[in-house]
Amino acid sequence: MMSKEEQQFIHRLIELSGKAYQRGIVTYSDFLDLNELNILYSIPKDQLYTSFQLWGGYDLSERQMVAFIPDALCCNLNYPMIPLEIRASNRKFAEELTHRDYLGAILNLGITRIKIGDILVTDSSSAIVFVQKSIADYIGKELSKVRHTMVSVSASSPEDISYSPRFEEIRGTVASLRLDSLLSIAFSASRTKLTALIEAGRVFVNGRLITSNGYQIKEGDIISVRKMGKFKYIESLSKTKKNRTFVLIHKYI
Repeated sequence: MMSKEEQQFIHRLIELSGKAYQRGIVTYSDFLDLNELNILYSIPKDQLYTSFQLWGGYDLSERQMVAFIPDALCCNLNYPMIPLEIRASNRKFAEELTHRDYLGAILNLGITRIKIGDILVTDSSSAIVFVQKSIADYIGKELSKVRHTMVSVSASSPEDISYSPRFEEIRGTVASLRLDSLLSIAFSASRTKLTALIEAGRVFVNGRLITSNGYQIKEGDIISVRKMGKFKYIESLSKTKKNRTFVLIHKYI
């Protein structure tokens, strides 16, 4: 059964879709997390007035905005987001900063999480943060320190962002392409622990919540596990003599 907050969230999405349909314009949501994206996918199509597209600023983004698009409208989408580059003012004296450090510094400015997309830590003292356009100038003026490190903030164009996520290439054998089997290859965890994660609603495939251990994974699927990370199933390489499948995955780091 859905909570009151989830029902209100669905109502907001339907309202945005209705506004797009009635006014003949594209409407955009705030950044949605994996749970919210899954709720979006669960809304029956006949309850939405328009089609929609998702974008988070770069390929493989996890937090994404939704664009509701009137069916008769053909246009280039202009998602209201800006990537901000945050860099240590003096790298020599900079601390090694993490995703949590950047997020905490921005939230301490009084900004809510829904206005912030993914945070890409590009090296030990710099990051790219996708934010809603309406707050970009404010962050640029007010954010001067992350932990004890003085920083500078500059806005970029999404087209200027060239980000290739780093990944660890992992190979292994599985009895079948079940979700739990590939999770065990990626995270080297017991089947009991993985089953608990799936049943607890922490595992998503291509943004959709999956609660079945036996869900069959296809080439190109991206599997995200909240608080653990994500990986992409690349391909099946061969069969072993015992008829197990030799697989290749990319685990993002």
